[in-house]
Amino acid sequence: MSDAPNDALRIALVTETFPPEVNGVARTLNQLVRGLAARGHVLEVVRPRQGKADVAMQLRPSPNGQPAWSELLTAGCPIPMYPGLRFGLPTLRSLGRRWDEARPDVVHIATEGPLGLVALRAARYRGIPVATTFHTNFHDYGDFYGYGGMHRLAVGYLRWFHNRTRRTLVPGPDVVERLARRGFERLDVLSRGVDSQQFRPDRRNDELRASWGAGPDDPVVVSVGRLAEEKNPELVIEGFRALRRIDQRWNCVVVGDGPAAESMRAAFPEGLFAGMRRGADLAAHYASGDLLLFPSLTETFGNVLLEGMACGLASVSFDYAAAAQLVSPGVDGYVAPRGDADAWLGEVRACAARPLDELRAVGRRAAARGAERTWERIVERFEQVLRDVAAEGEVATRRGAT
Repeated sequence: MSDAPNDALRIALVTETFPPEVNGVARTLNQLVRGLAARGHVLEVVRPRQGKADVAMQLRPSPNGQPAWSELLTAGCPIPMYPGLRFGLPTLRSLGRRWDEARPDVVHIATEGPLGLVALRAARYRGIPVATTFHTNFHDYGDFYGYGGMHRLAVGYLRWFHNRTRRTLVPGPDVVERLARRGFERLDVLSRGVDSQQFRPDRRNDELRASWGAGPDDPVVVSVGRLAEEKNPELVIEGFRALRRIDQRWNCVVVGDGPAAESMRAAFPEGLFAGMRRGADLAAHYASGDLLLFPSLTETFGNVLLEGMACGLASVSFDYAAAAQLVSPGVDGYVAPRGDADAWLGEVRACAARPLDELRAVGRRAAARGAERTWERIVERFEQVLRDVAAEGEVATRRGAT
């Protein structure tokens, strides 16, 4: 880690997912890293190598003031039953040697896999204060991937892991409440933001809509995200069918890829499957729709919902996580009680019966609400938490605490 201003923090951010991977956690961490680097902090991202062509970034501040950071890549292996994602395989010795040479002020661990566990051990051994984030309800994924009986064991490990750190950041108050009931300690809220320069209503593309077979007055519904069982793909398909039973003009577009893609195509061949999209192209796919279906029940936040709102989409979701924080029902979106699939489908059918102008008016209000959630405020909050954790570590060191 290089020299930095006197008030800058030296931060090691440890994660098993980061760009070039495409998912909500990777995009969130990318925004946080860029934001902290732009504020003058010195960061090193420790992550698994994503294939042979993946090389570590060693970016320095450029004349135009763009943010900079460095990366330390470790070996990695694919996550079983979840192709496309990897977990890290570092050695305790190599990571410890790295931090002996360039000691961070604070270590932030974003994932609880093997890489995160080694980082926790290396930091605690050296008395480096640690903060974590709880991004993903992996303990709830068991029912979808055949290890539901290990739920209690998974919760126990996650509780043990996070309670050995000075702060665990979660996306919202509902997650604080749920984890606190399970014995998690020192919880704090760090919400999520949206890149309003990227995700905005004027990304709407009439040529793209025409390629879907949609004219100016034809309604388009989109579903965006990883196509995997924990995202409730069956309910997406039921929602599509409900819309088309009421009005055959609905064009149904699926953006994303994953292990459930083949089964979704087979179940709904009349759908348009756009595959993985990134950047401005992803924003155009959001903004060119009129309604977003978001039926996932395993989110800690749900970046997709916020991105869709920022692009001017009305949405149907369950009333928890991002929806509970962002959506005023009937004003800038529609919600159903969490887990009530019949009520969710009822909201979808109600949207099919509404005039398209009404849905688009809801979308305009959603865009205004989404634009309020800037990353700048989130990064400022994250910075303050890391400063507090680093200061607590200094006090503990002076007192001889471990």
